[in-house]
Amino acid sequence: MSDPHTRIAALVGSNDIVLFMKGTPLFPQCGFSSKAIAILDHLGVTYESVDVLQDMEIRGAIKSFSDWPTIPQLYVKGEFVGGSDIMMEMFEAGELEQLMTESGLTPAA
Repeated sequence: MSDPHTRIAALVGSNDIVLFMKGTPLFPQCGFSSKAIAILDHLGVTYESVDVLQDMEIRGAIKSFSDWPTIPQLYVKGEFVGGSDIMMEMFEAGELEQLMTESGLTPAA
């Protein structure tokens, strides 16, 4: 699976929640990625993260895959949700927690 779009599709399709970010959850490498991690951690959900700084093909392809120009990018149940600003707006409005609940994604045990 060398095609980056195929790899992204496989990651998004095989994980309930995927965050494409700069860095890792323990060591985010930008403020936007840090904000995204803080939101997901606060919701208490289990998620997969992909460090785009470790894979330049994924870093370039994720923007065209989603037709979204920035990183981080959140996918829930295979659907693109948005970047950190959208995540924050949805979180503050209670919509992100509602999306997780409606998707059957409860806090990690």
